[in-house]
Amino acid sequence: MSDVSPLVEARLLTALGEPDARASVTFLGTDRIEVLRFPEGDVVRYATLGMSARPMTDPAAALADPLRGPRAELLLSVRSGLADTDKLLRPLAVLAASPQVEGVVVAPGASLDLGEPLWPGAPFSSVLVAGSGGLVEDLELDEPMEPVRFLPLLPMTPNEAAWKRVHGAAALEERWLARGTDLRDPRRGSVPLAD
Repeated sequence: MSDVSPLVEARLLTALGEPDARASVTFLGTDRIEVLRFPEGDVVRYATLGMSARPMTDPAAALADPLRGPRAELLLSVRSGLADTDKLLRPLAVLAASPQVEGVVVAPGASLDLGEPLWPGAPFSSVLVAGSGGLVEDLELDEPMEPVRFLPLLPMTPNEAAWKRVHGAAALEERWLARGTDLRDPRRGSVPLAD
């Protein structure tokens, strides 16, 4: 089995440029997860590296297939200089390790909850997983491996997360769009949720 991480890193560098910082976190019983920081104007992007080293496995499966299964890395973009967002490196690594630690399959429309603020003072403790194919193109791998998808994370306030559980991810994304919500603003409040 080929190591996909160098290919993933090359795709990130092609799409986002050179990172100005990187941190690595290893959790007991998991592979190392790195988080790379890419500044771009007034936005800083954080990308995981290492989550896609193994395919995600359905927790109900009897055996984990070492080749087949979805693979992903996570991306989070925020406006720079407005909050201490560099403290989200460890929380982002925790989310990236969740398929190995908790046996979850991270896919578009899913919610990931940390149970604590994404960074000190953040109004968000969870994120909505958005669809791939935007900022960083999917990375095709040799058969039978599935492509690596680069999934954007959209921070949610607790009220938005609760509303999303009832109405669904698409309805929340439509509400954000209709209200012109700046999802990169690290200090934003909850979108109005009453009809």
